[in-house]
Amino acid sequence: MTQNYTKLTPQFENIIFEQDDQKMIINLGPQHPSSHGQLRLILELDGEKVIKATPDIGYLHRGIEKLAENMIYNEFMPTTDRLDYTSATSNNYAFAYGVETLLDITIPRRAQVIRTMLLELNRIISHLMFVAVHAMDVGALSMFLYCFKTREYGLDLMEDYCGARLTHNAIRIGGVPLDLPLHWCENLKNFIRQTQESILLIEGLLDKNRIWRARLENVGKISQEMAKSWGLSGIMLRSAGIAYDIRKEEPYELYNELDFDIPITDSGDCYGRYRLYMLEIRESIKILEQLIKMYPQTDSNLMAKAPDYISSPKEDIMTQNYALMQHFVLVTQGMRPPKGEVYAPTESPKGELGFFINSQGNPYPHRVKIKTPSFYHIGLLEDLLIGHYLPDVITIIGSTNAVFGEVDR
Repeated sequence: MTQNYTKLTPQFENIIFEQDDQKMIINLGPQHPSSHGQLRLILELDGEKVIKATPDIGYLHRGIEKLAENMIYNEFMPTTDRLDYTSATSNNYAFAYGVETLLDITIPRRAQVIRTMLLELNRIISHLMFVAVHAMDVGALSMFLYCFKTREYGLDLMEDYCGARLTHNAIRIGGVPLDLPLHWCENLKNFIRQTQESILLIEGLLDKNRIWRARLENVGKISQEMAKSWGLSGIMLRSAGIAYDIRKEEPYELYNELDFDIPITDSGDCYGRYRLYMLEIRESIKILEQLIKMYPQTDSNLMAKAPDYISSPKEDIMTQNYALMQHFVLVTQGMRPPKGEVYAPTESPKGELGFFINSQGNPYPHRVKIKTPSFYHIGLLEDLLIGHYLPDVITIIGSTNAVFGEVDR
């Protein structure tokens, strides 16, 4: 017996769902805890095998790009925290980097060292979050506790620097707001040691665990053609054997001076992506160890010297009349960048994060568009889920490491 099902929502009005005794249409999300946010997947199943998948997004839309066009540049910075809220500093930096490219200003070396430290610390924090939640999705509940314990120490460092643990707002256009606190580098070394111990613990429990490998190996395999056609980036791209990392291809900050490798694998499956996350944590540790040695060799400047766009140091504002006037104008009216447009890509923990900014010389951007990795990785599910069984859908969604704060913009 065949039944015609009514249309589910207006945006899917051209889809006619037909179901027989073996086929079924189900909605996974948008409230399902394993959908990692407000994702609704319309799955057509033959038994338990997925034969069609339609991602439905938009449940979390907040109009961040339009907000950016109605705020002065510095005013928009805290809003960027809400994109990838598991790694807020990477969003802060991506926007600041885009504006700085538009302004064509030079960042002091000490600010570059601190920024790169914060970016790699955030990468570790984000990767630990991924391993914790992905393992919990698959059933390894102990991993959540082990990873979160280590992640808390990383959040302590962020709190020591900027006073926040989730939405950091730790970067400024033109540099950083603060120097590193006393003993911060020593605490960072302790965190590195704790992370190295946690990596060994996690790998000892998961790498050769037959249940873990059975759930991940040969599941959600991404070919190079699929990766290119869907515009994947980050670990999703490198798991298909494509060695592309913006820190190497288009270096920013101090990445062209640092010694680190880009782990890749050609397995293309969920297990390969898990291994890349663990290897990237090691590379971030390697980068942080180099930056700790660089930090004492830098001068004390934290903000770029560009009076038309960047406020003077606090000492000048408190003692010099012109610096105070300039600061007042920049805070109340905003900077006026030159006319032009720019796209500045960065390598966030999840992939390519970049801001397109069009300036007409006004205090407000004329247009802002954000390229976020999770948007493309969710679209991939339309192809990637086909042929897998329903329990594998949860595993594959988790392996994308998507965050819906940067999908629904």
